[in-house]
Amino acid sequence: MARLGKKPILIPEGVKVKQEKDVLIFEGKNGKLEQIIPSGIEVVLEGNSIILKNLISPDNRKLYRKTEALQGLMRKLILNKINGVKEKFEKVLELHGVGYKGEVQGKKLVLSIGFSIPVEIEIPQGIEVEVVRNTMIFVRGTDKEQVGNFSASIRAIFPPEPYKGKGIRYRGEYVRHKAGKTGVGATQ
Repeated sequence: MARLGKKPILIPEGVKVKQEKDVLIFEGKNGKLEQIIPSGIEVVLEGNSIILKNLISPDNRKLYRKTEALQGLMRKLILNKINGVKEKFEKVLELHGVGYKGEVQGKKLVLSIGFSIPVEIEIPQGIEVEVVRNTMIFVRGTDKEQVGNFSASIRAIFPPEPYKGKGIRYRGEYVRHKAGKTGVGATQ
């Protein structure tokens, strides 16, 4: 296994990290985020680096392996929080279909995507939405999980269909097209 959880995390300039009991607080130019540290893992702040240590003894094999995996997960979550307060995360969605468009009205994203009425989605706190050329939706925020969840909820309204390719898709997402029924071989 890679054992990435044991590698130290370097804190870049412009990011402040504080520890209060079992919570790490990250502050940067884009805001403030918190990460709860589970039991079994110890966080050590040394200079400009963060080191995660497994508190479970290797003798207890089953529990040790679980906290070892959790150690790697916590390292990645901490890296995401640091990157989020330093520079925001972004997801881009595209609207494919004739007459499909989107626009931001106050704190709502309004999508006209072929339904009888436009679909309105409330934009959550901490997320910025920008619509470019009516067909490209940029979702930005400091929390990677929140950006991904909101983007997925937009896409779930009308996922791309395989026959004409209409729908909402991520930028660069490949949609495999199927051949429609041609009528050849149909019995009468």
